Amino acid sequence: GEGYKKNSKKVLIIPLSTVKYIIDKLKMHHTTQTLPRSGLHSKLDDRARRRLISEATKRPMATLQELLAFMAKTAQSVHATKVSQALHKPGLYGRVARSNPLFKKAHLESCLKYAKKHSGDSIAMWQKVLWSDKTKIEPFGLSAKLYVWYKPNTAHHPKNTIPTVTHGSGSIMLWGCFSSAGTGALVRIEGKMNGAKYREVLEENLLPCARKLKLGRKFTFQHDNDPKHTAKATLEWPRNKATNDLEWPSQSPNLNPIKNVWHDFKIAVHRHSPRNLTELEQFCKEEWSNIIKSRCAKLVETYPNRLTAVI
Repeated sequence: GEGYKKNSKKVLIIPLSTVKYIIDKLKMHHTTQTLPRSGLHSKLDDRARRRLISEATKRPMATLQELLAFMAKTAQSVHATKVSQALHKPGLYGRVARSNPLFKKAHLESCLKYAKKHSGDSIAMWQKVLWSDKTKIEPFGLSAKLYVWYKPNTAHHPKNTIPTVTHGSGSIMLWGCFSSAGTGALVRIEGKMNGAKYREVLEENLLPCARKLKLGRKFTFQHDNDPKHTAKATLEWPRNKATNDLEWPSQSPNLNPIKNVWHDFKIAVHRHSPRNLTELEQFCKEEWSNIIKSRCAKLVETYPNRLTAVI
């Protein structure tokens, strides 16, 4: 006999609108049970839904077709859309699996030390860095993508990643560099890269790139800990040219923003569908010059976020 507000205050966890709905339903239908609803009933009952979620969690790399086959075995033959919807409710979405280089504990500690050391550096400092790296690119395009079911913020969990692999023959090796002001040189490496050839690349390209990108007289040069880069003759070369070397941790590909540049670059190159290595090199030069400055600037501007993520 009491009003909605008084009942709602007595049962604090129940909103006023819910109290009103329950009382109105009791008056009209003489029951508070869930009433039959219009439309088709879901073919997935609660038990089948729990089985599906459990299977996708245990086997995150299972394809949608494999999950459909699993449901068929349990006498729950449903459409792919229903399976996707059921997985989305607990937060499982099919996304591209990321590569996962195998790190040793020492490598992880090295990355953490680097991240902590530079976490307080200003954007202006990172804008004075010339980032460099070499990469291999093939005519037939990027390796096939593998999709996995995982929840937000679990992309780097081991079970949701794939190991990094090296490709076979039929490719060209490139050396490139960039800064927040844009891309520098892109050089094709003929034959096997050794210390002498690497120093030749630096001799011909490093300072011209720094001038082109207006990095000033005293800029910082980044390259990884490849033995060719850490050889005594190589280390002495930048010092003679009045540049600073950025101290770099071992086995840390995800710390170098040029990896993101390479990714965008390769996607753009393979849109041309090069038929041979000559065409591949031509398209590489075209697309390297087409990389927009704002993309480079954004990668450098957000670099502190990358260090925070490592920590």
